[in-house]
Amino acid sequence: MLVRGSQKELLATAADGSLPQKSIWIHRFYDEAATTYAAPTPRTGNLFDRAITWTEDLVKEHTSAQGFDIEQAGRELYDLVLQVREKTGAPKVFLVAHSMGGLVARCMMQKVCEEGGRIPAKELVAKFCTYATPHGGIVFTGGLLNWLMETFGPAGSDIFSPPKMYGYLTPGKKFGDKPIGEAWDPRVIPPDVFDVDDVFCIIGTDQNDYNLAKLGVGPRSDGLVLIENAYVKGAHRAFVYKSHSGPYGEVNSEEGYQNLSRFLFGHWSVQVELSKLPPASAIAAQPDVAWQADLQLAIRGLSVLITEQKAAHYNPVQLNAEIAQHAAGGPGDDSVDAPIPLVGTFLFSKEPPTDLPPTHVTPGVGDDQAPAVAPTPSAPPPPAHQGWWHRFVESFSAGRRSRSGRRRRSNRRTSRSTIRSTRRCPRWLRRRSRRCPTTSRPTRPRPRRERSRPPTTPA
Repeated sequence: MLVRGSQKELLATAADGSLPQKSIWIHRFYDEAATTYAAPTPRTGNLFDRAITWTEDLVKEHTSAQGFDIEQAGRELYDLVLQVREKTGAPKVFLVAHSMGGLVARCMMQKVCEEGGRIPAKELVAKFCTYATPHGGIVFTGGLLNWLMETFGPAGSDIFSPPKMYGYLTPGKKFGDKPIGEAWDPRVIPPDVFDVDDVFCIIGTDQNDYNLAKLGVGPRSDGLVLIENAYVKGAHRAFVYKSHSGPYGEVNSEEGYQNLSRFLFGHWSVQVELSKLPPASAIAAQPDVAWQADLQLAIRGLSVLITEQKAAHYNPVQLNAEIAQHAAGGPGDDSVDAPIPLVGTFLFSKEPPTDLPPTHVTPGVGDDQAPAVAPTPSAPPPPAHQGWWHRFVESFSAGRRSRSGRRRRSNRRTSRSTIRSTRRCPRWLRRRSRRCPTTSRPTRPRPRRERSRPPTTPA
C-alpha cells in the first residue's frame, strides 16, 4: 500500500505509469461524509435550550446517515479506479470489498458505469471478491424490524432493504424506486454488465461471535447477513465458520485469506459436483423427509478448511432443493442425471507460490513431511573460573530441590491416606465399639494387658 502524506496526494502528484501495478488502494467511502472533525453546532440560549440542541445533535448522529449517499460513494470509487489505472498503467483492477463495501462496488459496476457514457465495468474490473456482503439485503426475523428499516431507515439502514436496493443497482432509477410488477432479484448481476465467473463470495456461517444484531437475524447467518443473501447468484462461493466481522470475523480469518489469494492469483479451477441423484418423483413421494449433506473441502498442506457446510452450523447442502431445481421443467431446467455443482475452488500450479507468503503447513497432513526439528543445543560448559566448589554447590542445591520435592509428595500421600482411614473409622471409635459403624468389617478388640504385681506375703 503506497502513501505520500495521504493516498490521494500520492495519486495526484505521481506521473502517469510511474507507480507499480502490484499495489493496494483503499476506498474509504465514509470519509467524504464523516463529521468526526467537523465544528460543533453553536449552542445559544439558556442552559435548557443548549441541552435540547445537544440532544437533537446526538439523536441525529445515531439515526441519520450524516450526508452519506451510496451512489455518490459509487461515483467516487469509479474516479479512484480511473486514477489508479492512469498512475499504474494497469489495464484492470481487482475489487475486494467487505460488507457494505460490496454494495458500493456493485453500485459502481451496475449503475454508475452504465450511465453518462462512462467506461463499462467489464473494461475496468478483472475480478470481484466480497466478504459478508448483503447482496440480497439484510432481513430480520421480525416483520416489524424490516418495516422500520424500509420505512424510516435509521442511520441510513434503508440501503439494506431489498426493495430499495433496486434504486441504486439499476440504471435510470433513483433511490427509493421499487420493482413494482417486475421480477427482480438483488442477488443477480446482469451478464452484459459483468461475468459472474469472475465473482467470488466468501460467506460466514457463525452467528454466535457477532454483536447484538445476531438476536434479530437469528441462525443461518454470520450474525448480520443471512447465508442465502450473502452471495451473487451463479458466482463462486466459499462457506467459512466465521462471523460477520470482529476478531473472529471472515476478514481476519486464514480461511478468508486463502480463498481470496487463490481466486485472484490461482492457476487452476476445481469444481466439485454431485451426480446420480434420485429423480424428483422419489423425493416427492416422501414430502416429510429432508435430505441433507455435510461438505468439507481441504487442500493438501493447509491447516484450514477452504469451505465447510455442516448441519451443526445450520448450513448443510439441501439436496431436496437441488434436485427440484435441476429437475426437468425446474428453474435449472436440467436433468437430475447431470452433475449438480456443489463447490469450487482454485489452486496454484505450485504450493506455495513464489510471489505470495508461504502458507501454514500442518505436519502430517497429506504427503508433506514433517519439518526437521533442529537439535536442542546442549548446555554450555561452565566458565573456566568456576572451580570444584561452585560445581559442588550447584549439584548439592539441585539434589536438595529434588529431595524436597519428593518429601513434599510423600507427605501429601501420607496425609491423604491418614484422612481416608480416619473417615472410614476413627481411632477413638474403634476403641469404644467392637464394630465400626461406617464399615461392615468387624474390628477386633485389643486384649487387655495384665499388669504384673509383686507377690503379697501375709503379715
